[in-house]
Amino acid sequence: MMRKVTRRLMLLDTASLYFRAYFGVPDSVRAPDGTPVNAVRGLLEFIDRLVRDHHPDDLVACMDADWRPHWRVELIPSYKAHRVAEEHEAGPDEEEVPDTLSPQVPVIEDVLDALGIARVGVEGYEADDVIGTFTARAVGPVDIVTGDRDLYQLVDDARRVRVLYPLKGVGTLQFADEAFLREKYGVDGRGYADLALLRGDPSDGLPGVPGVGEKTAAKLLAEFGDLAGIMAAVDDPKAKLSPAQRRRLEEARPYVAVAARVVRVADDVPLPQVDTALPHAPRDPAALEALATHWGLGGSLQRLITTLGA
Repeated sequence: MMRKVTRRLMLLDTASLYFRAYFGVPDSVRAPDGTPVNAVRGLLEFIDRLVRDHHPDDLVACMDADWRPHWRVELIPSYKAHRVAEEHEAGPDEEEVPDTLSPQVPVIEDVLDALGIARVGVEGYEADDVIGTFTARAVGPVDIVTGDRDLYQLVDDARRVRVLYPLKGVGTLQFADEAFLREKYGVDGRGYADLALLRGDPSDGLPGVPGVGEKTAAKLLAEFGDLAGIMAAVDDPKAKLSPAQRRRLEEARPYVAVAARVVRVADDVPLPQVDTALPHAPRDPAALEALATHWGLGGSLQRLITTLGA
């Protein structure tokens, strides 16, 4: 667990990173038995680079125990609905993933456990929610590594929380702080959740407010402060809203009323007690050696072990 104010916590959106590894590393990278291990080795190389470049004191691999929580679907049934595979392909409520990736996920979990890198997923919650809760509890600086812009909502300069967004592998990162968000989106971290809610996100099945795109959402937030201020303006005939905006926001009230809970990451997840300290030596060397041999993890794993030891 975090021990001092000066300790730097790094939170990995693990699925986001191993998806990137899977598509960034050729599937010709295989175990001795021919099984692809490109996601496994790619993720190990990502972690090695992140540790070498950013020197976290604490590291947590945050996992999706539930990638489409029921409580979010109850509020907005379309939430991630398009990602649900056909029943004959992947079952009625399973995410459709490339068939050579899903077998690698248990290997990733076993390797992280043998290394002693904290791995946390909580039933009923997405990795984003785990990240949000660790961030809320942190007393020192936090680096969130993710390819998911939804987590921009956690950026907070006062609390030294930033997002490291991979542009090319993890060697080239976009450091998202409040200045970056204001320049690119016209909002700060807290405002990003409201902007995302208004704009919508087809990739997550969030319809947004019809006719309100990103630029319009940013202008409305600049004018009225936050989502509550915008909706209060709908009822104020003196508020500077066009007739079309007023009508669209009024019609979208049912969506707006529930969407905030869906869009905003949770910060009250019941986290297990885990040691988040970055390990300096493998927790289970024998298990790790067996995994390395069976899956042919080679230099990718050895480099990370060396980096951790240093």
